[in-house]
Amino acid sequence: MRYNVLGRTGLLVSELSLGTMTFGNSQWGAIGGVDQTGAEQIIRCVLDAGVNLFDTADIYSSGQSEEITGAALRKLGVRRNDILVSTKTFGQASGGQNDRGSSRAHILDSLHASLKRMQLDYVDLYQLHGFDPLTPMEESLRALDHLVRQGAARYIGVSNWAAWQIAQAMGVTERLCLSPVSSLQAYYSLAGREIEHEIVPFVSATGLGLICWSPLAGGMLSGKFHRRLEADEQNRRTTVPFPPVDLDRTYDVIDELRSIADAHGASSAQIALAWLLHRKTVSTVLLGAKRIEQMQDNLGATEIELEQSELDRLDAMSKLDSIYPRWMQEVFEGGRSEQIASFGQRNRR
Repeated sequence: MRYNVLGRTGLLVSELSLGTMTFGNSQWGAIGGVDQTGAEQIIRCVLDAGVNLFDTADIYSSGQSEEITGAALRKLGVRRNDILVSTKTFGQASGGQNDRGSSRAHILDSLHASLKRMQLDYVDLYQLHGFDPLTPMEESLRALDHLVRQGAARYIGVSNWAAWQIAQAMGVTERLCLSPVSSLQAYYSLAGREIEHEIVPFVSATGLGLICWSPLAGGMLSGKFHRRLEADEQNRRTTVPFPPVDLDRTYDVIDELRSIADAHGASSAQIALAWLLHRKTVSTVLLGAKRIEQMQDNLGATEIELEQSELDRLDAMSKLDSIYPRWMQEVFEGGRSEQIASFGQRNRR
């Protein structure tokens, strides 16, 4: 297991982390189902592999995920200083009108409730699970800063935000001298590369930490799916087709994954995860599993070293068309790129 610095912090995070959305009786049906015993087996497995970041959210299984995660870490005797725990807030926590969003009231109430469920004094990373169009951003960021100053959270992050929204938040925190946004948690996979349009360049330019969720596109890239698979065989994707994918493009990617996996004596899932681990902007990739065998296979991705030609094949098969203004910028950048390349050649002489 390798470790990366999380953005512009001093935190070292394992390149693979554990996402606990499968813990508890999920309101999204087939996504959940892992009980306390199963969770303890999975957590013990990833700890042995060197994973040090455990990510959850207050809405996962209506709080059960946090309860199970906290109880498992305590039962396994994990030293608090040896691990990083992150959770999120934003979604509907209960029936009240103010039990959602990023208001100061909801943020403060949510973290205290999460800490109680996990039996912890603090979380290492507290994240806004979505963008709130109702609450002034300054209010949300001041609330998060308050929690950091209290010691209830050590770093703050956001999830599922657009690049312009994060840029605005960074401007607010700098202007008001608040705790900075340290990370973004976003969907990224070979079947879903939309964040490369705006978010990946933004992360690269600002040094923001990037935490990737659903790296196997909700199981589509696990190796269990192919074009001829009958609908009733597709299990979770049949009942919960999330995240959405372009099926034709994804099946092309699956064929390429299978070819490269066979050459490495690996699984398709391992190759899909290894592709993400080769992306320079990625800080850590969240793994979610319902079975210990599945988790053990996924962890094997750290042993895969892909050749540049293999990366190129996967990139070509999964690459999205450029959107404006990128395709127009490419028209103008051609000559400039040649100049930059020539400078590099002269410097090598």
